[in-house]
Amino acid sequence: MAETVLVTAATGTVGRHVVTELVDRGATALAGTRDPDGAGDALSGGARPVAFDFERPETWGSALEGVDGLFLVRPPGVARGRLTDFADAAARVGVGRVAYLSTLGAERNPLIPHHRIERHLADAAVDHAFLRASFFAQNLHEVHARDVVERDEISVPAGDGATSFVDARDVGAVGAAVLTERGHRNVAYDLTGPEALTYDEVAAAFSDALGRRITYGDPSIPAFIRREYASGRPLGFALLMVGVYTTARLGLADRVTGDVERLLNRPPRTIRDYVRDYADEFRRE
Repeated sequence: MAETVLVTAATGTVGRHVVTELVDRGATALAGTRDPDGAGDALSGGARPVAFDFERPETWGSALEGVDGLFLVRPPGVARGRLTDFADAAARVGVGRVAYLSTLGAERNPLIPHHRIERHLADAAVDHAFLRASFFAQNLHEVHARDVVERDEISVPAGDGATSFVDARDVGAVGAAVLTERGHRNVAYDLTGPEALTYDEVAAAFSDALGRRITYGDPSIPAFIRREYASGRPLGFALLMVGVYTTARLGLADRVTGDVERLLNRPPRTIRDYVRDYADEFRRE
Protein backbone atom coordinates (compact mmCIF):
# COMPACT_ATOMS: atom_id res chain seq x y z
CA MET A 1 0.00 0.00 0.00
CA ALA A 2 1.16 3.51 -0.77
CA GLU A 3 1.09 6.11 2.00
CA THR A 4 2.63 9.06 0.17
CA VAL A 5 1.42 9.49 -3.39
CA LEU A 6 2.56 11.90 -6.08
CA VAL A 7 -0.29 12.76 -8.45
CA THR A 8 0.81 14.07 -11.83
CA ALA A 9 -1.55 16.40 -13.72
CA ALA A 10 -3.01 17.02 -10.28
CA THR A 11 -5.28 19.89 -11.32
CA GLY A 12 -6.59 18.07 -14.38
CA THR A 13 -9.84 16.28 -15.16
CA VAL A 14 -9.00 13.14 -13.17
CA GLY A 15 -5.99 14.16 -11.10
CA ARG A 16 -7.90 16.60 -8.92
CA HIS A 17 -10.31 13.82 -7.92
CA VAL A 18 -7.47 11.41 -7.17
CA VAL A 19 -6.04 14.05 -4.83
CA THR A 20 -9.39 14.50 -3.06
CA GLU A 21 -9.87 10.76 -2.61
CA LEU A 22 -6.35 10.26 -1.29
CA VAL A 23 -6.85 12.99 1.29
CA ASP A 24 -10.16 11.44 2.33
CA ARG A 25 -8.38 8.10 2.79
CA GLY A 26 -5.74 9.66 5.05
CA ALA A 27 -2.88 9.32 2.57
CA THR A 28 -0.33 12.05 2.00
CA ALA A 29 -1.23 13.53 -1.39
CA LEU A 30 1.46 15.43 -3.25
CA ALA A 31 -0.10 17.38 -6.10
CA GLY A 32 2.39 17.67 -8.93
CA THR A 33 1.88 20.87 -10.87
CA ARG A 34 3.91 23.34 -12.89
CA ASP A 35 2.53 26.19 -10.75
CA PRO A 36 2.30 25.04 -7.13
CA ASP A 37 1.69 28.58 -5.88
CA GLY A 38 -1.39 28.96 -8.07
CA ALA A 39 -2.81 25.46 -7.65
CA GLY A 40 -4.51 25.87 -4.30
CA ASP A 41 -7.99 26.76 -5.54
CA ALA A 42 -8.09 23.64 -7.75
CA LEU A 43 -7.07 21.21 -5.02
CA SER A 44 -8.70 19.58 -2.05
CA GLY A 45 -7.70 20.84 1.34
CA GLY A 46 -4.97 18.70 2.84
CA ALA A 47 -3.07 18.19 -0.41
CA ARG A 48 0.44 19.58 -0.73
CA PRO A 49 1.29 21.17 -4.09
CA VAL A 50 4.78 20.38 -5.34
CA ALA A 51 6.63 21.72 -8.37
CA PHE A 52 6.64 19.14 -11.13
CA ASP A 53 6.96 19.28 -14.90
CA PHE A 54 7.58 16.35 -17.25
CA GLU A 55 9.56 18.71 -19.47
CA ARG A 56 11.86 19.82 -16.64
CA PRO A 57 13.73 16.81 -15.27
CA GLU A 58 15.32 19.04 -12.66
CA THR A 59 11.93 19.02 -10.87
CA TRP A 60 11.68 15.24 -10.71
CA GLY A 61 13.95 14.51 -7.79
CA SER A 62 12.34 16.84 -5.28
CA ALA A 63 8.83 15.86 -6.40
CA LEU A 64 9.63 12.16 -5.83
CA GLU A 65 11.24 12.61 -2.42
CA GLY A 66 9.60 10.26 0.08
CA VAL A 67 7.05 9.01 -2.46
CA ASP A 68 5.99 5.36 -2.50
CA GLY A 69 3.04 5.60 -4.91
CA LEU A 70 2.52 7.45 -8.20
CA PHE A 71 -0.59 8.37 -10.15
CA LEU A 72 0.72 8.81 -13.66
CA VAL A 73 -1.05 10.79 -16.39
CA ARG A 74 0.26 11.64 -19.84
CA PRO A 75 -0.78 15.26 -20.51
CA PRO A 76 -1.48 16.22 -24.13
CA GLY A 77 1.68 17.14 -25.94
CA VAL A 78 4.09 15.33 -23.61
CA ALA A 79 6.22 12.86 -25.54
CA ARG A 80 5.92 9.21 -24.63
CA GLY A 81 9.66 8.99 -23.99
CA ARG A 82 9.58 11.81 -21.49
CA LEU A 83 6.88 10.05 -19.49
CA THR A 84 8.60 6.66 -19.53
CA ASP A 85 11.89 8.29 -18.51
CA PHE A 86 10.11 9.77 -15.51
CA ALA A 87 8.53 6.42 -14.63
CA ASP A 88 12.00 4.83 -14.72
CA ALA A 89 13.33 7.58 -12.46
CA ALA A 90 10.49 6.93 -10.02
CA ALA A 91 11.32 3.22 -9.92
CA ARG A 92 15.02 3.98 -9.30
CA VAL A 93 14.28 6.07 -6.22
CA GLY A 94 12.03 3.44 -4.67
CA VAL A 95 8.47 4.23 -5.79
CA GLY A 96 6.84 0.84 -5.46
CA ARG A 97 3.44 1.27 -7.09
CA VAL A 98 2.23 3.15 -10.15
CA ALA A 99 -1.36 3.66 -11.30
CA TYR A 100 -1.34 4.73 -14.94
CA LEU A 101 -4.34 6.47 -16.51
CA SER A 102 -4.74 4.73 -19.85
CA THR A 103 -7.63 4.40 -22.27
CA LEU A 104 -10.15 1.69 -23.00
CA GLY A 105 -8.77 -0.77 -25.53
CA ALA A 106 -5.14 0.37 -25.24
CA GLU A 107 -3.91 -3.19 -24.97
CA ARG A 108 -5.28 -3.95 -28.45
CA ASN A 109 -4.17 -0.79 -30.24
CA PRO A 110 -0.41 -0.58 -30.86
CA LEU A 111 -0.80 2.73 -32.71
CA ILE A 112 -1.52 4.84 -29.64
CA PRO A 113 1.04 6.02 -27.05
CA HIS A 114 -0.91 4.42 -24.17
CA HIS A 115 -0.19 0.97 -25.59
CA ARG A 116 3.55 1.49 -25.61
CA ILE A 117 3.57 3.20 -22.22
CA GLU A 118 1.69 0.26 -20.71
CA ARG A 119 4.21 -2.17 -22.15
CA HIS A 120 7.09 -0.13 -20.77
CA LEU A 121 5.56 -0.02 -17.30
CA ALA A 122 4.84 -3.75 -17.40
CA ASP A 123 8.57 -4.35 -17.90
CA ALA A 124 9.68 -1.83 -15.27
CA ALA A 125 10.73 -2.69 -11.72
CA VAL A 126 7.53 -1.35 -10.19
CA ASP A 127 4.06 -2.73 -9.47
CA HIS A 128 1.51 -1.28 -11.83
CA ALA A 129 -2.24 -0.85 -12.25
CA PHE A 130 -3.52 0.25 -15.64
CA LEU A 131 -6.75 2.25 -15.46
CA ARG A 132 -8.22 1.98 -18.96
CA ALA A 133 -10.93 4.60 -18.90
CA SER A 134 -13.76 5.22 -21.32
CA PHE A 135 -14.70 8.73 -22.48
CA PHE A 136 -15.02 11.10 -19.52
CA ALA A 137 -18.43 12.60 -18.87
CA GLN A 138 -16.60 15.76 -17.78
CA ASN A 139 -15.47 16.33 -21.38
CA LEU A 140 -19.04 17.39 -22.07
CA HIS A 141 -18.53 20.60 -20.12
CA GLU A 142 -14.77 21.02 -20.41
CA VAL A 143 -14.95 20.87 -24.22
CA HIS A 144 -18.56 21.40 -25.27
CA ALA A 145 -20.22 23.62 -22.67
CA ARG A 146 -20.35 26.62 -25.01
CA ASP A 147 -22.43 24.71 -27.58
CA VAL A 148 -24.94 23.79 -24.89
CA VAL A 149 -25.08 27.27 -23.37
CA GLU A 150 -25.24 29.26 -26.60
CA ARG A 151 -27.07 26.91 -28.97
CA ASP A 152 -28.80 24.32 -26.77
CA GLU A 153 -26.92 21.69 -28.71
CA ILE A 154 -24.34 18.95 -28.31
CA SER A 155 -22.58 18.96 -31.66
CA VAL A 156 -20.08 16.16 -32.23
CA PRO A 157 -19.52 13.85 -35.22
CA ALA A 158 -20.44 10.61 -33.44
CA GLY A 159 -23.31 9.47 -35.68
CA ASP A 160 -25.68 7.12 -33.88
CA GLY A 161 -22.88 5.34 -32.01
CA ALA A 162 -23.09 4.83 -28.26
CA THR A 163 -20.46 5.63 -25.62
CA SER A 164 -20.01 4.13 -22.15
CA PHE A 165 -19.24 7.47 -20.49
CA VAL A 166 -17.34 7.22 -17.19
CA ASP A 167 -17.38 9.96 -14.58
CA ALA A 168 -13.92 11.33 -13.81
CA ARG A 169 -14.82 11.37 -10.12
CA ASP A 170 -15.23 7.58 -10.23
CA VAL A 171 -11.92 7.20 -12.04
CA GLY A 172 -10.29 9.32 -9.36
CA ALA A 173 -11.79 7.14 -6.64
CA VAL A 174 -10.47 4.01 -8.36
CA GLY A 175 -7.04 5.59 -8.70
CA ALA A 176 -6.86 6.29 -4.98
CA ALA A 177 -8.15 2.82 -4.15
CA VAL A 178 -5.58 0.90 -6.19
CA LEU A 179 -2.77 2.95 -4.68
CA THR A 180 -3.83 2.65 -1.05
CA GLU A 181 -5.42 -0.81 -0.85
CA ARG A 182 -3.92 -4.26 -1.10
CA GLY A 183 -4.62 -6.57 -4.01
CA HIS A 184 -3.96 -4.35 -7.04
CA ARG A 185 -0.52 -5.58 -8.10
CA ASN A 186 0.17 -5.75 -11.84
CA VAL A 187 -3.45 -5.51 -12.95
CA ALA A 188 -5.54 -3.70 -15.53
CA TYR A 189 -9.07 -2.38 -15.04
CA ASP A 190 -11.52 -1.26 -17.73
CA LEU A 191 -13.44 1.70 -16.32
CA THR A 192 -16.81 2.59 -17.81
CA GLY A 193 -20.12 3.97 -16.72
CA PRO A 194 -23.14 1.73 -16.11
CA GLU A 195 -24.55 2.02 -19.64
CA ALA A 196 -23.71 3.06 -23.18
CA LEU A 197 -25.69 6.00 -24.52
CA THR A 198 -26.07 7.57 -27.93
CA TYR A 199 -25.69 11.32 -28.07
CA ASP A 200 -29.43 11.64 -28.67
CA GLU A 201 -29.86 9.95 -25.30
CA VAL A 202 -27.25 12.21 -23.73
CA ALA A 203 -29.09 15.25 -25.10
CA ALA A 204 -32.33 13.94 -23.56
CA ALA A 205 -30.60 13.62 -20.17
CA PHE A 206 -29.41 17.22 -20.51
CA SER A 207 -32.93 18.37 -21.39
CA ASP A 208 -34.39 16.71 -18.31
CA ALA A 209 -31.75 18.08 -15.95
CA LEU A 210 -31.59 21.62 -17.32
CA GLY A 211 -35.30 22.13 -17.94
CA ARG A 212 -34.86 23.21 -21.56
CA ARG A 213 -34.59 21.30 -24.81
CA ILE A 214 -31.07 20.25 -25.75
CA THR A 215 -30.58 18.60 -29.14
CA TYR A 216 -27.86 16.50 -30.69
CA GLY A 217 -26.25 17.86 -33.82
CA ASP A 218 -24.21 15.40 -35.90
CA PRO A 219 -22.01 17.55 -38.15
CA SER A 220 -19.84 16.10 -40.88
CA ILE A 221 -16.21 15.69 -39.93
CA PRO A 222 -15.03 18.59 -42.15
CA ALA A 223 -17.77 20.85 -40.73
CA PHE A 224 -16.81 19.90 -37.18
CA ILE A 225 -13.13 20.62 -37.80
CA ARG A 226 -13.91 23.97 -39.44
CA ARG A 227 -16.10 25.09 -36.56
CA GLU A 228 -13.66 23.96 -33.87
CA TYR A 229 -10.77 25.68 -35.62
CA ALA A 230 -12.80 28.85 -36.13
CA SER A 231 -13.62 28.87 -32.43
CA GLY A 232 -9.92 29.13 -31.63
CA ARG A 233 -9.05 25.53 -30.87
CA PRO A 234 -5.79 24.18 -32.29
CA LEU A 235 -6.19 22.03 -35.37
CA GLY A 236 -4.43 19.15 -33.63
CA PHE A 237 -6.99 19.17 -30.83
CA ALA A 238 -9.88 19.21 -33.30
CA LEU A 239 -8.37 16.21 -35.09
CA LEU A 240 -7.93 14.42 -31.79
CA MET A 241 -11.62 14.91 -31.04
CA VAL A 242 -12.52 13.60 -34.48
CA GLY A 243 -10.62 10.43 -33.64
CA VAL A 244 -12.51 10.04 -30.37
CA TYR A 245 -15.92 10.56 -31.95
CA THR A 246 -15.12 8.38 -34.94
CA THR A 247 -14.53 5.56 -32.47
CA ALA A 248 -18.10 6.07 -31.25
CA ARG A 249 -19.44 6.42 -34.80
CA LEU A 250 -17.92 3.05 -35.69
CA GLY A 251 -19.52 1.35 -32.69
CA LEU A 252 -16.24 0.85 -30.81
CA ALA A 253 -16.97 2.92 -27.70
CA ASP A 254 -19.99 1.14 -26.24
CA ARG A 255 -18.41 -1.57 -24.10
CA VAL A 256 -19.68 -1.61 -20.51
CA THR A 257 -17.83 -3.34 -17.67
CA GLY A 258 -18.43 -3.85 -13.97
CA ASP A 259 -14.94 -2.89 -12.80
CA VAL A 260 -15.91 0.46 -11.26
CA GLU A 261 -18.70 -1.09 -9.19
CA ARG A 262 -16.50 -3.99 -8.11
CA LEU A 263 -13.65 -1.72 -7.05
CA LEU A 264 -15.74 0.93 -5.30
CA ASN A 265 -18.52 -1.30 -3.93
CA ARG A 266 -21.13 1.01 -5.41
CA PRO A 267 -22.61 1.63 -8.86
CA PRO A 268 -20.77 4.07 -11.11
CA ARG A 269 -22.29 7.48 -11.65
CA THR A 270 -24.63 7.89 -14.61
CA ILE A 271 -24.76 10.67 -17.17
CA ARG A 272 -27.85 11.95 -15.37
CA ASP A 273 -25.87 12.14 -12.14
CA TYR A 274 -23.15 14.05 -13.97
CA VAL A 275 -25.49 16.59 -15.59
CA ARG A 276 -27.33 17.19 -12.32
CA ASP A 277 -24.07 17.79 -10.42
CA TYR A 278 -22.55 20.02 -13.13
CA ALA A 279 -25.73 21.80 -14.19
CA ASP A 280 -24.29 25.23 -13.42
CA GLU A 281 -21.72 24.72 -16.18
CA PHE A 282 -24.54 24.66 -18.74
CA ARG A 283 -26.89 27.35 -17.45
CA ARG A 284 -27.35 30.65 -19.20
CA GLU A 285 -26.66 33.75 -17.16
